Amino acid sequence: MTRVLVVPGYQNSGPGHWQSLWEEENPEYIRIEQDDWDHPTCEAWVARIDEAVNASEEEVVLVAHSLGAIAVVRWAAAHVGPVRAALLVAPADVDNLPDHPFESFSPVPLTPLPFEAFVVGSTTDPYVSIERARAFAGAWRAVFIDAGDAGHINVDSGHGPWEQGELLLAGLLPGTPGADDPTVVIA
Repeated sequence: MTRVLVVPGYQNSGPGHWQSLWEEENPEYIRIEQDDWDHPTCEAWVARIDEAVNASEEEVVLVAHSLGAIAVVRWAAAHVGPVRAALLVAPADVDNLPDHPFESFSPVPLTPLPFEAFVVGSTTDPYVSIERARAFAGAWRAVFIDAGDAGHINVDSGHGPWEQGELLLAGLLPGTPGADDPTVVIA
């Protein structure tokens, strides 16, 4: 069995966000809650990820959005745990965003992840350029998925259930066709 842990970004994922909708459809998914969604600190967010990962009795797949994706990468740079894979969607470029409260998350680690990962980027994301998202994926040794003109892949960019993301997640879960074959990528 594999445990799916959901890692929202800045200000959490509201009721119409694809992460929230996935949780409604899959009550076994667990959201990693933060004490303060509006004033994030890297140390606190990473500690919560570490607690959740190490509390799991099963392998873990992390499903992270925006600042949550950066928190996952920061966790992986300093911790170990039973993580099988991660779906990192629209990773916020905290190194290059003006006027933001994310200083403690910078710099973004550019070291290989110790698990399989998909990084999804968009050509119109206001929080990370497609080039930077692609560079993150390369540094992390992750598979890069170009989502095209998809904004920040959230409610504001018109993403509700986000079926393409569900297919990507399925590709990271064991027992799914292609999940154990690194030559198969669902895009």
